[in-house]
Amino acid sequence: MTHLRSKRLPGVAGRTSAAVLGLVAALGLGAIGEAEADPHASSTAAPRWTDRAHGFASLAGGTTGGAGGKVVTVTDQAALAEYAAAPEPYVIRVRGAITAQPFGANITVASDKTIVGVGTSGELVQGEFHLAPGTHNVIIRNMTIRDSAIEGNWDCKDTDFDGIQMDTAHHVWVDHNRFSNICDGQLDVRKDSEYVTVSYNRFENNNKTFGLGWTTEVRTQITIDHNLFAHTKQRNPSVDNAAYAHLYNNYLTAQADPGDPVWTYGNWSRGRTKMVIENSYYQDVQHPYQADATAELVQRGSILKNTTGRHDEWGAAFEPRDFYDYRLDPAAAVPALVTRFSGPQKNIGVPAHGPAVTSRH
Repeated sequence: MTHLRSKRLPGVAGRTSAAVLGLVAALGLGAIGEAEADPHASSTAAPRWTDRAHGFASLAGGTTGGAGGKVVTVTDQAALAEYAAAPEPYVIRVRGAITAQPFGANITVASDKTIVGVGTSGELVQGEFHLAPGTHNVIIRNMTIRDSAIEGNWDCKDTDFDGIQMDTAHHVWVDHNRFSNICDGQLDVRKDSEYVTVSYNRFENNNKTFGLGWTTEVRTQITIDHNLFAHTKQRNPSVDNAAYAHLYNNYLTAQADPGDPVWTYGNWSRGRTKMVIENSYYQDVQHPYQADATAELVQRGSILKNTTGRHDEWGAAFEPRDFYDYRLDPAAAVPALVTRFSGPQKNIGVPAHGPAVTSRH
């Protein structure tokens, strides 16, 4: 894959300022207004939930998942595995909890797939969504992925049970999921995966939470926005050798094991990564953001409350708006926004129209 730039859109600054002022006014009333709850309320950038990918996943042809393919609803592992691995495009709606067997089993996800939980019901328990090298155009949304942890095995050095793992994939959108109690990484973006957006997810109750890298190349472009990291220890995320990592409006709080002086941390720009952090909120976090001497990290507009340790900033990194437009919410609003809108939502995965649904039991 090549690194394609998109031209900066005219009038972005004025429209973004208006959207932020409107949100500030709504929050001044003591709650998020109905305009912000309405997914079609703002035309300035991606709404709180929409079927269209934003950020880096929207570039170089975009990420549409299984759009245009047959829509199916699955309720068991066999059906989920069959449709996820199929060569044709599919929109796969997951209804209810699916417990993978054997423990830690992979669900292989092929190209041109959308996997979406129906309302708040869709779950993958003790299993992993796995994207092999070359996989592209995948959307995983509105799922709860949980409970592959092994009691007493905090570091999980002898297992590789991730929630979602991708190797050398491209055009992937991970959106509005909840990850909890995974043995290894909740989300691992590995080996030069490109054009990835990770948005509005809840990362909870974990040690090695969200890692990116496992490569000496510097190719990955990733957008990470409006995610909750709560009761997580490290890799929130750890970003190694990424060409561009844009983190904005994320909420990090209540770290697990805050007494560990080295391996409890928030965001880490590693290797030759260029990272930009904007308008995030760090509360009760040790080492909120740090960078290797070989990496670059630009931070602007974030709020730090009861934080300790490293707050590294050096280098010029890059300008995200040279690539795409985006909604930048005020940092003070982030805890309320992320708490309300991240994770599975009852109105996602319940289409009002579309192709006939095929049920598998």
